[in-house]
Amino acid sequence: MTRTAPTPREITGVILAGGRGSRMGGVDKGLVELAGRPMIEWVLDALAPQVGGLLINANRHREIYARYGAPVIADSDPGFNGPLSGMASAMRAAETDWILTVPCDGPLLPPDLSRRLIAALMSGDAPLATVIERGRMHPVYSLISVSLEQAVSAELAAGVRKVSDWVARHGPALADFSDRPEAFSNLNSAEDIARLTSQLARST
Repeated sequence: MTRTAPTPREITGVILAGGRGSRMGGVDKGLVELAGRPMIEWVLDALAPQVGGLLINANRHREIYARYGAPVIADSDPGFNGPLSGMASAMRAAETDWILTVPCDGPLLPPDLSRRLIAALMSGDAPLATVIERGRMHPVYSLISVSLEQAVSAELAAGVRKVSDWVARHGPALADFSDRPEAFSNLNSAEDIARLTSQLARST
């Protein structure tokens, strides 16, 4: 039996900005500027129209993130344990039955991300849906039932850290975004930022 899918207004959007930024020299990636704006602003603008409310998961510079008007939540377990920890905190904090998670360094967020994840969810009885692009899963971009909070908390306590392992274990529905591969590019260096800045300048 197919699970009843949520409407966009029944989903809390969660921007995961709680990482160490290790591959960029320890910077807070959400606050790194892209074409003159912090990346968090690009993500907020793209995600807000697709969901009913927003949360920002951050472990540093929380006062800066709070200026954007969305509640800011930290990982409940200290130690920068990765995006799975941020997902668990968001499940506890959300006032909806569903969360849609995205990374803070995904400024090219598709405008139909929520809609296509919902459609994928309707295709089968799964508690979550995630993005797949040209055969590669992008599990940080996921629509997740908050009913999984106890499961994710238990696995975190057992030492599970990889989002991909956790998402795969729950048999996700898959939303195919092979038509939008650029939307899920990793921005892990100053060179990546400069390249995308140049690309955006050419497209305007």
